[in-house]
Amino acid sequence: MSSGPSDPRLTRRDLLKSAGLAGAAMIWPDAAHSAAPPELAGPAFPSMIGVPFERHDTVRVAVVGTGLRGSSVLGEFLSLDNVRVTALCDIVPEKAQRNAKRVTDTGQPAPALYTAGEHDFERLVERDDIDFVYTATPWPWHTPVCVAAMKAGKHAGTEVPAATSLEEAWMLVNTSERTRRHCMIMENCCYDFNEMLVDTMVKRGLFGELLYAEGAYIHDLRSLLFEDKDEGLWRRLPHTNRQGNFYPTHGLGPVAWYLDIHRGDRFDYLVSMSTPERGLSLWREAHVPKDSPKWLEKYIEGDINTSLIKTARGKTILLEHAVTTPTPYDRLNSIRGTKGVFKDYPARFYLDGQQGGERFKPIDDYKAQYTHPLWQLLGERARKTGGEGGMDYIMAYRLIQCLREGLPPDIDVYDAAAWSAPWPLSETSLKHGSIPVRFPDFTRGGWPAPRSRA
Repeated sequence: MSSGPSDPRLTRRDLLKSAGLAGAAMIWPDAAHSAAPPELAGPAFPSMIGVPFERHDTVRVAVVGTGLRGSSVLGEFLSLDNVRVTALCDIVPEKAQRNAKRVTDTGQPAPALYTAGEHDFERLVERDDIDFVYTATPWPWHTPVCVAAMKAGKHAGTEVPAATSLEEAWMLVNTSERTRRHCMIMENCCYDFNEMLVDTMVKRGLFGELLYAEGAYIHDLRSLLFEDKDEGLWRRLPHTNRQGNFYPTHGLGPVAWYLDIHRGDRFDYLVSMSTPERGLSLWREAHVPKDSPKWLEKYIEGDINTSLIKTARGKTILLEHAVTTPTPYDRLNSIRGTKGVFKDYPARFYLDGQQGGERFKPIDDYKAQYTHPLWQLLGERARKTGGEGGMDYIMAYRLIQCLREGLPPDIDVYDAAAWSAPWPLSETSLKHGSIPVRFPDFTRGGWPAPRSRA
């Protein structure tokens, strides 16, 4: 897919309006149960919290965006029983055709193809043989595809982030509530082995009361961002016209699970700051020919963005984004509680009173007792056939399980909105000298009630 709708970039007026709304958030009355003004939040409809999917013997899936990520997750769907892929959409016909052959190679009927331009997904979602629309398009298209799907009566799932502005986040929430269709963020890191093991230990009380967590997306993307294909065609653009944490959910999603966000707590406010920009400019100097149009670009996104989040229950979260400096991959993935600590990369634990004194123990010491049931059941197959070390397979399996058994989704539209919100909120905080900026309460007061998930 292309970089976004006809004019995906915010105008100066839009940014100032957004900054003004979010900047005023800290003085909005808590009694309103919403940290967003009415013009964003819109009218309230019955909540989607805990609403189950209807049961499906066979889940009929459509994929919008069949590039690198879309084709990868398509493979996960094709590896599962009781899933039929009925339609594919991409602005590059060859990509859709190539993936259609993958579908027929499994013995399924040929999927319908939609390749007639950027908005052809609007025809796809009107089909009557689709239960779930999954989108792996560039970021500016995530919200439009999901909104169109829900309005057409389909459940929707999107790659991360689900929204790039508070307005888009509220659009997802309002549409989901109004149409009674779910909108999920397909955050695969929540289903990784370490994250699910740690979450199991958290829920069993091994860390006591959690007080602090860390999450991040630290990944050297300099080469990818300058490619003349795939994500290089669109993912560099935000570095020229926006700031903040563009990609919060890989680190924040698992942390939200550990801290029971929207299941007894919620994100309250955020403070953000960034380093200067150096990484992309230096990479361009070293690798890009001087006659390239890329030399007309000015990069304004700081190399390292660090944000602090305070929750309504007083917990604190460090959230980091760094994709333009040389570094090993890291999501931080750390928690501290009254009885112990976990740190990832490498994975290690310390629990109060453990044998061996005050030193970290390796994760292997805990696998036998605390491996999540989904990884116990599916781990061997997930690691052999699934992408990203198996977490993609676990994510896809769990989604289809919820759809087939009529369960509520593990990650709902309120999670999708809140986990994506650090981008616009960090942007506003930065523009106003790192002021605190309050999170909208996308649940409209529904967050304190505990509930279960995978």
